[in-house]
Amino acid sequence: MPRPDLPSAVSRRPSPLLLLAFAVAALVALPLAGIVAQFTEPGTAATWRHLAAHVLPEYLANTALLCLSTGLAVAVIGGGTAWLVAMHDFPGRRWLEWALVLPLAMPAYVLAYVYTDLLQYAGPVQSGLRAAFGWQRGDYWFPEIYGLGGAATVFAASFYVYVYLLARTAFLERAGGAAEAARSLGCGAWGAFLRVSLPLARPAIAAGTALALMETLADYGAVAYYALPTFTTGIYRAWFALGDRAAAAQLAATLLGFVLLLLTLERAARGRARFHGGSRRRSPRRALHGVAAWLATLGCALPLAIGFVLPAGRLLALAHADGDAQLGPRFLTLAGNSLAISALTAALATLLALALAYGARLARGPARRAAGLLNRGIALGYAVPGSVIAVGILIPVTRLDHAIAALWQSLGQPHPGLLLTGGLAALVYGYLVRFLSVAVQTVDTGLSRITVSMDEAARSLGRGRGALLREVHLPLLRGSLASAALLVFVDTMKELPATLVMRPFNFDTLATQVYTLAADERLAEASTAALAIVAVGVLPLILLSRHIAQGTQPQDG
Repeated sequence: MPRPDLPSAVSRRPSPLLLLAFAVAALVALPLAGIVAQFTEPGTAATWRHLAAHVLPEYLANTALLCLSTGLAVAVIGGGTAWLVAMHDFPGRRWLEWALVLPLAMPAYVLAYVYTDLLQYAGPVQSGLRAAFGWQRGDYWFPEIYGLGGAATVFAASFYVYVYLLARTAFLERAGGAAEAARSLGCGAWGAFLRVSLPLARPAIAAGTALALMETLADYGAVAYYALPTFTTGIYRAWFALGDRAAAAQLAATLLGFVLLLLTLERAARGRARFHGGSRRRSPRRALHGVAAWLATLGCALPLAIGFVLPAGRLLALAHADGDAQLGPRFLTLAGNSLAISALTAALATLLALALAYGARLARGPARRAAGLLNRGIALGYAVPGSVIAVGILIPVTRLDHAIAALWQSLGQPHPGLLLTGGLAALVYGYLVRFLSVAVQTVDTGLSRITVSMDEAARSLGRGRGALLREVHLPLLRGSLASAALLVFVDTMKELPATLVMRPFNFDTLATQVYTLAADERLAEASTAALAIVAVGVLPLILLSRHIAQGTQPQDG
């Protein structure tokens, strides 16, 4: 008879962590269900017909063109830079390899504000050209920063990193040895790339492009600043400018359909391809010389300069030259709000992620499969734009608030106000729906590195589940838990759409301050808050860059 302290017996007891996973998955699905339910609400059919006749064609066209332009750009830039640094050796490759991730610290809406300030007619670039050549308005052509082209450029400069990170790993671990074998059989460098390396890296490039497009669909600050009508700007306009919650919900549902279509296309693009760990031995890099070497350096340095160096330098110059008139108590209040709400969300997300990942590890048989499915379902929250989550939360939560107020008044008490939507609870809920999957995946990856034999050894010594977690897993998970908390913290600091829609009255953050001041063409005053957001975003990227630099590298040849 098996001992009761061994896994076979433990697994028969129902785990409350599995019930927690069901509850969290239901809470993540609630906003999405609330949005879809709007199509069945009485009286909303007329709203949908109006949207379909007047705004949907424009929103669909702009969103599709923006995704197409951004997707092609990030695939080329991210895939190209990953191929160069992974497969070749050239001047500056060692520092470019880790520095290429830095643009991810620069929010896209900050990039939009900075490049508009640099490239508009009154900006330093055009003013310098007119002063240098004596030109007047109409004497020269300059690309228009506003509109679809400007937004796609900003998104490509900010989001190519998703493709770069995944494609670099694919080229190192999967394509390197195969490309070397192809060259040994007489295939040239370009032939090996097109026929071997690129097909093997295609699943990674497709996955990275899908991540970049999800961020593109979720953005509000950049497209609003460029006056580009998309679903996110339409949702915000319908909710705040027109006060039409049904229209906002239906636009959010359509955008949700866009996201699901994108996920389906990404899965179809991968086909039957799967990611498998590569050999620890790396193929030697191909050394580039002469013009080819310097072209490779330039090709990797340009995305870094456009996505991080130039905008960071411009913000520093504005902060130094003009300063921030609101630097002082106002800035400290904004920073305190951002830090407090981000720290609270990060702590809750990390605790929930630990419970969910640990519950999935303890489960056996059908319960284990159910826990895995629930955790993957929770991951869908990250793919949903913040504006969609905000609308999906506020509609049912506002109704609940009014029901609570009516019940309270029926008991002869004064109106209590909006307890949920008038405070921070709904905002934190929205952040958790959006970013919980980041923490779950990080903690789950850390748990996967702890062998099951360690669990069995601890149980054989009489340790129960609580002692196993406390004495074995938590000490080994400190790094993963810290990474999960840091990632959620940074994502919450940068989040703009959900914060704009759901924040309580008179509660501003650094992100909303940057948006408000930049929309009023007061970028110099917004520079300090923008630099604070970028500085916080650089922290996890420094850790990631150190991991890249210390990882197993191919031999230089």
